[in-house]
Parts: sequence; C-alpha cells; structure tokens
Amino acid sequence: MKFYDKGFIYKFKEYTQVQIFSAGTAVLDMKIYEDKVCRTTFKCQDLATFNKENLSSTYPDNFIKELFERNQKDVIHRDKEHNILIKIIRD
Repeated sequence: MKFYDKGFIYKFKEYTQVQIFSAGTAVLDMKIYEDKVCRTTFKCQDLATFNKENLSSTYPDNFIKELFERNQKDVIHRDKEHNILIKIIRD
C-alpha cells in the first residue's frame, strides 16, 4: 500500500478509523479494532494477517493500531530492512 495524500484519523471507543483521500476521492478507509483490521475494499483480517500481508510478520499484532493512536504531531516509522516508511503528520 502506498499513499501520499491527506487523510483523517478518528478515534472511537471500539475502533480507530483511518481515511485517506486523493483528489477528493477516498483511496483508503480502514477501521482498526483490537483484534482485526477492516477495509472497505477488502474483508476484515486479524492483525497478524494484516501485518504479514502489508507490513512484516515480525511486527507485534497491535503495531498498526498503536501507530495511528499516538498523540504526537509527527509519527515516523522507518524500517529499512522491510522497505517500510510510514509518516503521519498532523496539522
């Protein structure tokens, strides 16, 4: 998955929602629960499967949820071994 556009991160009691838009069109709409990730274009996956298919199976199951729930202005995760770069810059 590669996205370089603006988006929104919503934190709800049950899940965290990540929406990314390009030219006004949603290119990613993902809900991250305690035990699964659901995307509008794909079925839900458990966190380990999501990591294995999109990041690395070596990552902890809750990695993506923890990353998007950080309250820092800038969140940068760089993993050169697996060629992964995730940047979250909050306005």
